[in-house]
Amino acid sequence: MNLPYTVTQNELSDLLLNISPQRPVFIWGAPGIGKSALVQKFADDVGMECVSLLGSQLAPEDIIGIPQIDGETSRFMPPKMIARKEPYVLFLDELNACSQEVQKAFYSLIHERRIGEYHLPAGSVVIGAGNRSQDGAIVKTMSTALINRMFHVQLIADPEQWLQWAYDEGLHPWVTDYITQRPDHLFSEPPKTEEPYSTPRSWHMLSDALKEYGAGEKTVPENILRVLAYGCISARHAGMFIAFIKQIKNKDLLSEIIKGNAKFPSDPADRDVLYFTAQSFRARLLLELPRDKQDLDRTTQQLTHRAKALIKDLSHINLEIAQMVVSSDDDKVLPEWFMVEIVRDLPRLVKNGG
Repeated sequence: MNLPYTVTQNELSDLLLNISPQRPVFIWGAPGIGKSALVQKFADDVGMECVSLLGSQLAPEDIIGIPQIDGETSRFMPPKMIARKEPYVLFLDELNACSQEVQKAFYSLIHERRIGEYHLPAGSVVIGAGNRSQDGAIVKTMSTALINRMFHVQLIADPEQWLQWAYDEGLHPWVTDYITQRPDHLFSEPPKTEEPYSTPRSWHMLSDALKEYGAGEKTVPENILRVLAYGCISARHAGMFIAFIKQIKNKDLLSEIIKGNAKFPSDPADRDVLYFTAQSFRARLLLELPRDKQDLDRTTQQLTHRAKALIKDLSHINLEIAQMVVSSDDDKVLPEWFMVEIVRDLPRLVKNGG
């Protein structure tokens, strides 16, 4: 499922607080984006226990229980982990990964908050979550009857909000510093092949690994750093993360280059540092240059003038990397008015780029 509107972490927390007490909420999102952690945080915030059921590992009897003879009749005894006396948050994780039979078992639980004769304690909350079919995860078609019983939201990763969480949780400073420089690398769409890719969860995993090796407090061999990075996040991001670490002592290099106090690294041995700095330069232009030239102010006018000069300097060092700044292979493009000026002022660069 792809909804036309998405929510960030903070917006989801607010929606859960206002909607889930009245209606079950289903959270759609890619693996590793933080769905489970946010539900647990919501439960902690409202002071209720969170009971998680993993849909992909459930059978119908795990929900509806098993029959027990009661005199001349029988009745179903719900599982102990569900049949509680105090209100709680029931989190149905990977709900759209369970079989149709298990989905049917959830109908009354989600719609009426009951299993047979057992009703969830007043004040209990039911929240579901699952991955999207395009994520390459194990998902099954969710029945229309089940879809229609829940309120649906789609979660995206917001770098600024994630960084605030990361600082509060004490993630490794190399990770937070890198995402501060490259917020667009917090999340990458799941690849078609079996390989690591970047998500809030995988960056958290890399942070844990760096802490275990004492990175920052002692020298960690570069080959180990590469193993850690390439084992957690996407290959492209891992390569740039390694380059970032190599120049961590001069993390303000790009700002100094833009100010005119430093130059792009030109030593062939610093090719990876040059690549990272150029990528960061492109990301900054995407972030700060307005889409409409009429919205330029004094600061962005100065940045525009300086950017054209720096792209020219960069093309003398490495034409391919300079072309990457102007026209990368991602789906983000620099403002059209800026590209027109590049064509006018640096035709060689654009000509070779085409």
